[in-house]
Amino acid sequence: MLSLPLRAPRPKTRSRRRRGLADRPGAAAGVLFFSSTMRLALLGPAEGHLDALEAAMRFLLEARSIDRAVYLGVDGALDAVVHAWAGRLVGDNPSEVGVWARAVRACLRATPAEIDGYIRRERERAALRMFEALLDADTRSIEMLGGALAIMIHDKAHLNEEDMLPARLLLFGKSSMGVVKQVGQRWFLSPGSFAGGGGIMTLDDEEDGVFLTLYDRDATEIRTEHLSIERATKLKVGSAGQ
Repeated sequence: MLSLPLRAPRPKTRSRRRRGLADRPGAAAGVLFFSSTMRLALLGPAEGHLDALEAAMRFLLEARSIDRAVYLGVDGALDAVVHAWAGRLVGDNPSEVGVWARAVRACLRATPAEIDGYIRRERERAALRMFEALLDADTRSIEMLGGALAIMIHDKAHLNEEDMLPARLLLFGKSSMGVVKQVGQRWFLSPGSFAGGGGIMTLDDEEDGVFLTLYDRDATEIRTEHLSIERATKLKVGSAGQ
């Protein structure tokens, strides 16, 4: 998981809120748990197209009011783009440790306009925390969308029976082209890779299902789809014996 400095909560632009269950006790190794009502973005593997990946990230930040964005590649490209981006904003050490030193250096003798500029850059750096990557090819990231279980993974070939049985949305990165395919009660979805001309997908959690939008790597909308999925039974998470 990508770890960025400045842990203050980012401002929300939408009324929906995420309720995290990450790192809960007893979670299986390599599995990330979340439960939410949200707008989720998926980014496909960059495959060397780092400029296109950064442009897609900027599009999601500025135009789509995304709550969470997951990079479905396992090549380290997201980390490279985020750290370079943060460095351009605030310098070579865009860390939490360095935030107070940066504030003193930038604001001690600054004009009001310069202080405003510093705050704007730090806010943009903090907003990059919404981007996260799978830890490795075996990691599953789990989300609730439209009341149904969604599993995110790099390569769908690594899905097993335990993944498939409860899931209604299977989201994967390893595909040159975008994929929107229903098989029985399940949807197989991929944003495609940036090398293949795709790379961006958004999923809006709505009362009557999930609304999908697929974009090419230039952020041009190429497909929309309303995914009608069976709403899962509500789950109660508690300690053993309750």
